[in-house]
Amino acid sequence: MYNQIKDMPMEERIEKITKALIQIKSINGTTGEVEVATFIKDTLLSFPYFQKHPFYVWEQIISNDPLNRKNIFCFIKGKSDIKETILYHAHLDTVGIEDFGPLKDNALDSDKLVDYFSAYTFNKEVQEDAQSGEWMFGRGSVDMQSGIAVHLANVLHFSEHLDELPGNILFMANPDEESQHAGILSAISELKLLKEEQHLNYVAAINTDFITPLYDGDSTRYIYTGAAGKLLPCFYIYGREVHVGDTLAGIDPNLIASELTRRIHNNISLAENIEGELILPPSCLYQRDNKEAYNVQTAVSSYLYFNYFIYEKTAKEVMNQLIDISVSACKDVEKKLSNYYEEFLNRTDLPRKDLSWNIEVISLENYMEELVSKGIDPSKCIEETFQQYKHLELRMRCFKAIEELQKSDPQQRARVIVFYAPPYLPHNYLKEDSLRDQELLSVVKQAVEEVSMTTGETFSFKKFFPYLADGSFLSLHETDQEIEAFTRNFPGWDTIGTIPFQEIRELNIPSINMGVYGKDGHKWTERVYKPYSFNVLPILIQQTTVHLLKSYYSASTDTHSMC
Repeated sequence: MYNQIKDMPMEERIEKITKALIQIKSINGTTGEVEVATFIKDTLLSFPYFQKHPFYVWEQIISNDPLNRKNIFCFIKGKSDIKETILYHAHLDTVGIEDFGPLKDNALDSDKLVDYFSAYTFNKEVQEDAQSGEWMFGRGSVDMQSGIAVHLANVLHFSEHLDELPGNILFMANPDEESQHAGILSAISELKLLKEEQHLNYVAAINTDFITPLYDGDSTRYIYTGAAGKLLPCFYIYGREVHVGDTLAGIDPNLIASELTRRIHNNISLAENIEGELILPPSCLYQRDNKEAYNVQTAVSSYLYFNYFIYEKTAKEVMNQLIDISVSACKDVEKKLSNYYEEFLNRTDLPRKDLSWNIEVISLENYMEELVSKGIDPSKCIEETFQQYKHLELRMRCFKAIEELQKSDPQQRARVIVFYAPPYLPHNYLKEDSLRDQELLSVVKQAVEEVSMTTGETFSFKKFFPYLADGSFLSLHETDQEIEAFTRNFPGWDTIGTIPFQEIRELNIPSINMGVYGKDGHKWTERVYKPYSFNVLPILIQQTTVHLLKSYYSASTDTHSMC
């Protein structure tokens, strides 16, 4: 790769690397993630600096990964023994290509897609972008092979201009961002090891995950100084099954699930209200009952879970909120079922049955305490269930564990059990009461202002990257008590929990997202805007890197002088 790009200007280097990365079918959950990781490693090893220092490029195999996926690292050592280090990071996996339909065979061919969309009259904006020559199409073009290419080009730049680098750069590319974040979670131990053995001081992390217009005509380039978190609140709903000939005597878990979905899905009033931030409401990702085949019995139970972004809220606050919503929803269902039955009796003049419509709502933590009081060992039950159903994906394994708890309970009442399942992403942001965070923000703003003056670009700072990103795992704001309130409501955390909370807290690396600019991430019209992403952004990251390292080097020097 180096021989192909060595005589190119920066923007052409990035375009060349991006195209090469797109052409690798690096779909999440496939061996393509290994292939693209190997390509990144080989690309780095082709650079003269790493030809001279090959031990500064290495890989970390993710333990217990069936695909043997790996993180790729490289290190550029700056002046003398300075320990201040900027972390460049990006994810190397993409989502699938099924959405390309008949164009699936060309999903990784940028040139063919440009030709296709140039004649695409069904969407004028897409057609105009293709005809302009300023946009690159293809799966991963914006999310986020172009982001990797920017980092690789900047790694090459600084390796060729070590005199410009008042500190160190550590680059890492991680797999599995689009699913369980196994790459970044494994990388935490490597970052901690480097910090301890090499005495590195991580000043900040710079991610290049994509940014996009927030409204039609928006040309602002957003800088995100933190990352939103994510919870996956789940509802195991156990009803009272009956034959359809006796349907009014039952409690249908699907009715309860529907009422919960109606109250939670896209309910903007449940979203946090933070001025100036793009805050997203919870959304339903899964809702179905446990019936596998047709029969005339109503469902016994239903599964329901939501994507739930958190910005400043904690998991405990969300759990309390969802319990309240569930109680209200179940009371409405109880009233509705009771009224239906009363009307049925009035119409048929049949004698009344002794029926209860009461539906219990309880958190997993409280339910497990209740089971213990009945002489049942819920932890053992969960452990055995996870072993029995280890072939299932993680969320279904969690539901099976709750289902087995319900079966072990001699009191088979209708109930809703609220719990959490993976994935979980912590939220992080620069704190207003932290001197370090505010000084970092000031330095970053200075670098951005300088680039704005020379390029004419309009930048705006936001507190939270509004989508999911690996940067969530580089620092932690929750207290131990808040974390415990989460893990106690997570079935089998000791078995499947993979988040090294203590190590993340010790690293405490501020995460800044300076992303490539594009449109339609995760859509078949995905595309990256080349003039900004390949020309302005690399300069912005270079300036920010130098400003941050100089600032922290000066602060360190002043401290030593005072001593």
